[in-house]
Amino acid sequence: MSGLRFGVVGLGVISRFYLAALERLPGVRLAAVCDRDRSVLEPFDDRVARFTDHRELLAAGGLDAVVVTVPNDLHLAICRDALRAGLPVCVEKPLALRAAEGAELAALAAERRVPLFTAFHRRYNTAVRELCAALAGRPLPVRSVTVRYFELIEEHVGRDRWYLDPERCGGGCVADNGPNAYDLVRLLAGPMELTDAQVVRDGTGVDRYAALELAGRGGVRGRIELDWSYPGELKDVAVELADGTVLRADLLAGHEGFKQSLWHEYEGILGEFAGLLRGDGGGDGGAGGSERGPDGVDALRVVEAAYRAEAGAGARG
Repeated sequence: MSGLRFGVVGLGVISRFYLAALERLPGVRLAAVCDRDRSVLEPFDDRVARFTDHRELLAAGGLDAVVVTVPNDLHLAICRDALRAGLPVCVEKPLALRAAEGAELAALAAERRVPLFTAFHRRYNTAVRELCAALAGRPLPVRSVTVRYFELIEEHVGRDRWYLDPERCGGGCVADNGPNAYDLVRLLAGPMELTDAQVVRDGTGVDRYAALELAGRGGVRGRIELDWSYPGELKDVAVELADGTVLRADLLAGHEGFKQSLWHEYEGILGEFAGLLRGDGGGDGGAGGSERGPDGVDALRVVEAAYRAEAGAGARG
């Protein structure tokens, strides 16, 4: 059997999108799975190698790359071990819990000359790609980008209750949805700095709503709105050009049903990652290309700035 051999570490709620992409894409195949819960390994009996410890998976060899889709607090250790073993890594966002941890991984990948690819799946959304193409055809500069990212988090997490544990997730909606939303701002208008943040927490201390204001070069502005208590799902982007024209992208258009847009987006992730491994550059993921390690660190930097701004506002209050 030919094709790039992938190992998937972590079989939680997001893994199904990676597994489906590995089945559909040519030139790649699933060769191993790993999860601490033996029960979720049972469907893979007699199909691929199975492990309950990622270190055993790495030591067994026979892989060309690993996909890391475990709780956020485990990203650092597992990605570090994989990179040290010389294996390319595609890691679910966020790259790590903290910007310093992400920078450590990016530096290790550069030192070992091993690809480190943070999975910002919204880059591969059909509507986002159409918006990028429309912008490329207009000479006017971008004045502002607004990203809305609303969902009811309890519909998403399933058995992965760690999403609601700030110690494991890194926070709430800012830590989890913030990197994806910021990556769209960065994709469309370049990197930005946080200028203000409004963060609203529930009774358990989890941030369920946030509005982040950003600014970039040339006066371009960004706004990110995040909501974990929205009754349903709404995800869209609005780009205002210098002449006042507004171009929009509905990320869910044409994808009926909760999370249905993710199927084609994760095909885009693994298609570009596999292309990077083959040396053909992969897909056209937009600004930043395959340098997803540094991009992942940049997103973490904005997340941390938002929480610092919240803390500062609380202290002043």
